[in-house]
Amino acid sequence: MFDYKLLAALAAVIEQAGFERAAQILGLSQSAISQRIKLLEARVGQPVLVRAAPPTPTEIGRRLLNHVQQVRLLERDLQSLVPSLDEEGLPERLRIALNADSLATWWAEAVGDFCAEHHLLLDLVVEDQTVGLKRMRAGEVAACVCASERPVAGARSLLLGGMRYRALASPAFIARHFPQGVRAEQLARTPALVFGPDDFLQHRYLASLGVDGVFEHHLCPSSEGFIRLTEAGLGWGLVPELQVREQMQRGILLELLPDKPIDVPLYWHHWRNGGQLLAQLTEHLARLSAQWLVPWEQP
Repeated sequence: MFDYKLLAALAAVIEQAGFERAAQILGLSQSAISQRIKLLEARVGQPVLVRAAPPTPTEIGRRLLNHVQQVRLLERDLQSLVPSLDEEGLPERLRIALNADSLATWWAEAVGDFCAEHHLLLDLVVEDQTVGLKRMRAGEVAACVCASERPVAGARSLLLGGMRYRALASPAFIARHFPQGVRAEQLARTPALVFGPDDFLQHRYLASLGVDGVFEHHLCPSSEGFIRLTEAGLGWGLVPELQVREQMQRGILLELLPDKPIDVPLYWHHWRNGGQLLAQLTEHLARLSAQWLVPWEQP
């Protein structure tokens, strides 16, 4: 039998990115947290953590994290049937990996009422949509929104729809770099904006226009900052249409190549044995996502 106090210590260290914050969350000393981790490692016969900054789980550590997260969700189902089991009466906390553009656009509106109704707290981990699934594979989250269709072992994926991006720039930027009009082959020779090193959306967009190879770009790992830099004329960027409708209507941002958007699929991944709460959230997102996302068809 597992000692769930030891597993709770492991989960806290990973979720809080360190021993100090884990100790604060659990109301223990750092020494007590360290001793619980050591005892867990003694019982499983191998390390469960890579003691780095921040700590990361080993392979067995990831499996234990997967287990404890699913147990938490299943315990909630029992507590709804036997309220006396919930001695503390605390709200459930769900850890979800989410891409920054979803967080900046449709996510809050989609889940606001659900969280209020179900007394749910969210612990959001922001990742690029192309790599968010690694958090589930590492056992760090119970669900994620990402662009990958194939789920990890023990999980399911659900297509929510596509997020539409448009290539935009400020009027001043366009006048400076494209005085004779925008041509696709010029884009690689003008400064672009890229969210981060894992963001290959601009690469895909240029490839779809027949433009391959390297291109000039700034890195800006902030969804809101990305818009501000685009408005300020530092570069052109692929921006979620949901985020800039007002700027486009007012002419603050102009589309470089009208009618050539690029869509990114968004999938909701969740553990199969995640309990009723996760199943209800999945159903909720499946029902409402079409309000913000466009239909997705595999190219």
